Amino acid sequence: MVSTDDVKRALSALATRTDTATRPYTAVIDEADAAREDLHRAAGFVEAVGLDRLEEAIRDAERDGDAELADRGRAALDSYRRFRAVAEGREPAADRGSARNP
Repeated sequence: MVSTDDVKRALSALATRTDTATRPYTAVIDEADAAREDLHRAAGFVEAVGLDRLEEAIRDAERDGDAELADRGRAALDSYRRFRAVAEGREPAADRGSARNP
């Protein structure tokens, strides 16, 4: 199993990298989407990158006209919000459908 510190370092590097052809917001959304499959990876993403950065990535994807990527980002953001609500012992909010309507 990968340590939480290793996940944090990897995610932080991924979120801030600029030396590839991949747009930074694409990398953030790709990792947010993929991390939903593993609770430890998801927690590492939230700690290292954060939901604010994911919201920013969604806005950037929308601005650049990448609707599919923005949709995946919104789906991931909704999942993380539901994870947080359950962890706090609250009922998850109804699907908000957009990062613009928190």
